[in-house]
Amino acid sequence: AKVTVTLIDGRTFEGVVKGSDDFMDLAAIRITPSGKPLPTAPLGRSGELQVGDWAIAIGNAVGLDSTVTLGIISSLSRSAAEVGIPNKKVNFIQTDAAINPGNSGGPLVNEFGEVIGINTAIRANAAGIGFAIPIDTAEKAMKVLSTGKKISHAYLGISMLSLTPAAARLNNDDPNSNVYLPEQYGALVLAVGPDTPAARAGFRKFDLITEIGGTAIKSAADAQELVDKAKVGVNLQVKVLRQQKQFTLDVVTGDLSDRVDGRK
Repeated sequence: AKVTVTLIDGRTFEGVVKGSDDFMDLAAIRITPSGKPLPTAPLGRSGELQVGDWAIAIGNAVGLDSTVTLGIISSLSRSAAEVGIPNKKVNFIQTDAAINPGNSGGPLVNEFGEVIGINTAIRANAAGIGFAIPIDTAEKAMKVLSTGKKISHAYLGISMLSLTPAAARLNNDDPNSNVYLPEQYGALVLAVGPDTPAARAGFRKFDLITEIGGTAIKSAADAQELVDKAKVGVNLQVKVLRQQKQFTLDVVTGDLSDRVDGRK
């Protein structure tokens, strides 16, 4: 695919999309510039950020060119589910720097002018909160996408909800409830997709995931993080509670890109 790239000085170039990833909201575009050399922004290290560090968002907010807003780093690892876009496969930096429509794709920089993130997400119901893809994550992804290759994303094929002892007790005390839930922390399976790794491994609705690969699971975010970190095609041992009995399920992670493309 080809796109038109417009620079801040008004020059335009034809760009070629070398690769893109919908699950990370990233694309690699190559241009062949002419005329005066183009400056490049130095990359910082998002892994070295701390809550309270300065954050500066740059972009075309609501159509206004070259808008700069100042804030701080509010959180370092917000899951896609927490941000409200559970279909994405990335954890986000949270900032209170004003990020508006048009800022998406612009850099989030530190006080030294180093890029620490790519502005990407805005919660419509939460004023003053913006999110950015950490530059460490984006840099790794761009090295793959710029070669025309696809990024693999491991998945199981289940919908989950965090379960707490208090929430389980409320359910169990409800005379209209027809299911008993273990009164402990874990990731509760709400649905199992057909013809998915989870379905083939024997997962069932209302299974409570308590451990993955030897790591205790306290929430749906815990489970999702471990799956996201796993490679495609690896076997994960998952401990679940089902009707007050413990089972160990062996599940081989699938490639989410294959499922979306219709190959699995």
